Amino acid sequence: MSRVLVTGGAGYIGSHAVQALGAAGHTVVVLDDLSQGHAEAVPGVPLVRARTHDVDAVRRTLAEHRIDAVMHFAAWLAVGESVTDPSGYYHNNVTGSLSLLDAMAAEGVRHLVFSSTCAVYGEPERTPIDEDHPKAPINAYGETKLSVERALPHYARAYGLRFVALRYFNAAGCDPGGTLGEDHDPEIHIIPRAVDAALGRGALRVFGDDYPTPDGTCLRDYVHVADLADAHLRALASLEQGGESGAYNVGTGTPYSVRQVIDTVEAIVGQKVPWTLGPRREGDPAALFADGARIRARLGWAPQHSSLTDIVTHTWRWRAAHPRGYDGAGAAHGSRPRTGSTAPAR
Repeated sequence: MSRVLVTGGAGYIGSHAVQALGAAGHTVVVLDDLSQGHAEAVPGVPLVRARTHDVDAVRRTLAEHRIDAVMHFAAWLAVGESVTDPSGYYHNNVTGSLSLLDAMAAEGVRHLVFSSTCAVYGEPERTPIDEDHPKAPINAYGETKLSVERALPHYARAYGLRFVALRYFNAAGCDPGGTLGEDHDPEIHIIPRAVDAALGRGALRVFGDDYPTPDGTCLRDYVHVADLADAHLRALASLEQGGESGAYNVGTGTPYSVRQVIDTVEAIVGQKVPWTLGPRREGDPAALFADGARIRARLGWAPQHSSLTDIVTHTWRWRAAHPRGYDGAGAAHGSRPRTGSTAPAR
């Protein structure tokens, strides 16, 4: 079993990975600045409150806890914001990641699982999207993730780094056991926003209904956060067992439209989803869904919880039981969703 540092581990996807790592017997340490993470999401786990930019703090953490591997989730992730604030996104996502890599190299930590995104592909030339698809991001979020991906082979050659980059499609859902959930403020993701609307917590806004898709709304490949956590464990195991470095798509290959999401939420919650129509957002491709053959063949990963019904059901249960999320403690509520990484905002 490894000693694993999880950056952004108090965030949405990171906390689910922390839970899965602990259940698998690994020793886990979290590094998170709590700008949008929640200490309550990682109870009983050592938590270092720091940014990845702080090389000294990261080096101390790696050394003091004798870390063997790092899972790197800490990032800003809102596509629309990345279009209006590219400077902030490059500084946070790229500079922060390079600082982490420098600390790892200095302390001799060689294994990295990197949270990347399908946004590296941009507007797809073909679907489903495989890992060899051209990389042409159409927003700064995707560009920053691709920049880090491109740095990894250079660190591998120079410093012996071994890595797996996981290109998520749309992370969704909550812990099937009900312990963990998605708590951003403001919430940017379509499924929790639709659930909240059905629960009487405001109206949902749909961005565009004139895309070249069957019903005019965006198509996305939703992958359950518990399945994402499992992909991280498999990536770590592969590195530990001498597997080669590389990048993998993490998605189901089955896309759903925004209207299908709304219909599923209404069927499960038993209430109508009030929604209004807005214009398209800059940086949103019409359709994104994965060819997941490589991760299935090489890591043995397959989604277990990623039907839209399961995703909506688990989201609804958690949000109904936690109307204020993690009760606002341990996070800068009112800040932007900047801890953990996921696919483009829908």
